Amino acid sequence: MTYTTPNLNAVLERHATAFAPVLDTDLNADNVCRLNFTASNSLLQQTDLQNTAAFDQAVQQMLKAEQATVGVGGYFEDRFIYRRSNHFDTSSESRNLHLGLDIWLEAGTAVFAPLDATVHSFQNNDNFGDYGPTIILQHELEGVPFYTLYGHLTRASLEGLAVGKAFKKGEKIAEVGPFPENGDWPPHLHFQLMTTMEGRSGDFPGVATASEKEHFQSICLNPNLILQSRHLPL
Repeated sequence: MTYTTPNLNAVLERHATAFAPVLDTDLNADNVCRLNFTASNSLLQQTDLQNTAAFDQAVQQMLKAEQATVGVGGYFEDRFIYRRSNHFDTSSESRNLHLGLDIWLEAGTAVFAPLDATVHSFQNNDNFGDYGPTIILQHELEGVPFYTLYGHLTRASLEGLAVGKAFKKGEKIAEVGPFPENGDWPPHLHFQLMTTMEGRSGDFPGVATASEKEHFQSICLNPNLILQSRHLPL
């Protein structure tokens, strides 16, 4: 049976109080701010984004300017930063649309299952600028299956995993990874919510082209339905 996006949206909204925090930090706190990774960000335009240490320093400068220690945002944001990696090149069109939410915070931060889950798949996507260590969980509410993806983890997060392994709601599943093992990014969690895996395993597009926008908007829902941060739109 195929479930439509509006169906899962409604299910998640009905269960808005059911989710455990995904991270060991309060995403509604005053030390959280939204960050901008579009071409309008002049600081990033002036940063050597292929130098991950310099990129990380820029992220820290952005947080400091907002008197924050955690940055959030990015759902369907049109970003220019993927030009740092050939991984996002296609033969005809650049991949710029970000399909999940990013939470920029310290490496080592614990990551938890928002609901009871089983491991759908996992792998180390270790291209420069890719997800790095990645875990995809499968969930079900009201008989509707869906998936959550956790990217840029520690390599140790993949140890002891197996397809089908069960996690209870609120159980620790991973830690946010440092660079370069996290795909060579400033430390952050890429969190994505999908209605289908489209036959994929261990990986799923986190960035799309403009021509793919309608398709991915139909299957990649707003992760803030689960995170419920006041700093982000629902």
